[in-house]
Amino acid sequence: QVQLVESGGGWVQPGGSMTLSCSASGNIFNVIAMGWYRQTPGKQRELVATFTSIGEIEYGDSMQGRFTISRDRAKNTVYLQMISLKHEDAAVYYCNADITVRTFAGGIYSYTSTGRWGQGAQVAVSA
Repeated sequence: QVQLVESGGGWVQPGGSMTLSCSASGNIFNVIAMGWYRQTPGKQRELVATFTSIGEIEYGDSMQGRFTISRDRAKNTVYLQMISLKHEDAAVYYCNADITVRTFAGGIYSYTSTGRWGQGAQVAVSA
């Protein structure tokens, strides 16, 4: 089993900063891609920032500048640093990862690629 666990959400005043973290655990052979999305009620989930399968960073529309993604590959962890937060940044932030899982059975290693979402971290921005 693979799990993504997010931390760091909460309340922040407009103009404030916050850092989210997401750690992947389980039978992980390789993290292919990993990043952040966000969703507000009534809207589709949108990309904030992600490390792609080729190691590049992709930011969603209007995200670059105030949002910075980083990672610790040894810990299978990604971070999202958010600065100058605005009311419209309030959302549930979800971690997403595409992972290769390795299992061993009958003397054979098997590799399976799977996608996972975290449980979500609520970010509230208000005075």
